[in-house]
Amino acid sequence: MRRLLSAALACATLAAGLSFSAPAAAEVKVGVSDWPGWVAWYVAEQKGYFKKNGADVKLVWFANYTDSVSALSSGQLDANSQTWSDTLGPLAKGIKIKAILVNDNSAGNDALLVSPKIKTFADLKGKQVALEQFSISHFVLANALAKNGLKPGDVKIVNLAAGDAAAAFIGGKVDAAVVWNPWIHQITSSGKGRALFTSKDMPGLVPDLLVAQEKSIASKRKELVGMIKAWFETEKFIREQPAEAAKIMAKVVSMKPDEYQVFMPGTKFFDAAANKAAFDPAQPASLLAVTPTILGFLNEHKLIEGKPDAAKGVDASLLADALK
Repeated sequence: MRRLLSAALACATLAAGLSFSAPAAAEVKVGVSDWPGWVAWYVAEQKGYFKKNGADVKLVWFANYTDSVSALSSGQLDANSQTWSDTLGPLAKGIKIKAILVNDNSAGNDALLVSPKIKTFADLKGKQVALEQFSISHFVLANALAKNGLKPGDVKIVNLAAGDAAAAFIGGKVDAAVVWNPWIHQITSSGKGRALFTSKDMPGLVPDLLVAQEKSIASKRKELVGMIKAWFETEKFIREQPAEAAKIMAKVVSMKPDEYQVFMPGTKFFDAAANKAAFDPAQPASLLAVTPTILGFLNEHKLIEGKPDAAKGVDASLLADALK
């Protein structure tokens, strides 16, 4: 499950070691990793939405999410499924890529879980919080504290991998943990903890995107527009036939459909209206509006080099074409 907040530094040296054959003239090669909003592209593939909308798309699976970010940055993919935070790093380095679609926002799939004795945020002061440092979990905690009058220093972070953080919480070794699903579901179902704050409480701040190379936008625009049209049919299918969609998506990641259902409620799949808002700078949860908050965290923890021009990293024109 992709949960790094900034993969740019972690994968900077990986691109040179990757090898891909050159895409066919009209083929759009798109990287996909394990996250619901991205695994959903396989629904589009299996339901024939790409072909229907004139898009010759080759989905390339990456077991390691950071490898996909490197592959796009080095020009070995036409487009990739990646986060906005992981797009800001390459933009700061002058890499010519643009966000062209928002697949989803995490809307509950990331959460700050607390034991029954923690009733309010004030009760968190001085407590240990287990989480994976510099991951989305860390970012969720930073926002949770800021929105509730606390500072980072008011809690003690215990740096553990997500699964270990969940185990430490269940075992009573810490009073709080920030994790993502399926651990949220496991903990809340056990009755040992509840969510005090989730990604649903920070709209726009955990966006998952389709990001394309500028050269691919220029040479394969028609196919990318068709891909966006296919996404809106995919979102509609997921909304109207969630069980069938979960069955397709579960198979991709070798899970049972009922197990995969855990991820669906916490994923806000973006339709056309939500995309229009996400690409409108005047909207408070748009990509450009949330950038200062994301950059603040990245800069504070030295997870980014340079200053990206975020406005150059978005292109709403393909969305506009898809909606004509």
